[in-house]
Amino acid sequence: MGLPIVRYCGPIRSPSTDEDLHRAVQEIRSERVVGFDTESRPSFRKGKSHAPSLVQIATSHSVHLFQLARLDCSHALADVLGNATIIKAGIALTRDLAELQKLFPFTPANVVDLGDIAKRRGMEQTGLRNLAGLFLGGRITKGPQTSNWARPNLSPNQLCYAATDAWACRELYLRFEALGLLSHDARPVT
Repeated sequence: MGLPIVRYCGPIRSPSTDEDLHRAVQEIRSERVVGFDTESRPSFRKGKSHAPSLVQIATSHSVHLFQLARLDCSHALADVLGNATIIKAGIALTRDLAELQKLFPFTPANVVDLGDIAKRRGMEQTGLRNLAGLFLGGRITKGPQTSNWARPNLSPNQLCYAATDAWACRELYLRFEALGLLSHDARPVT
């Protein structure tokens, strides 16, 4: 029998007004560590890719889903991603950050790639799903991964999937920390 499915079950917030955006950033700024991920509309043509449509940031209280076409979040996200006092934990973040920098300027600070840390620790399987199985004791479903993230109204399955990815990154960081895997040789990528 396989591992049980793990998914985020807390509040999911998607700012649609400047006031919502301000509240989200205030909550994120109060955190020591957040989970971070992006989603892009899939491309089924070789060599073609799309810019990120969604940025997910998980706190200890909720997951914030920033739909980039819905509201101009660029200043708020630049502030969060460039804030050195907040650890942004994720997996395979180099491309995510580079794609976001094409949309708005920012200098990433205190971004920790958990996949890189796992690799330096000798683990061969360093993707989110594998690390969730190893360290969170469950599996994350891939269902909506290749769905249209540019849709103005995301489906409940998309919301849950996106929130789970960011939440799992935060949980993995905390687990790595508790296990002593974040030692001096596992520095942030930025």
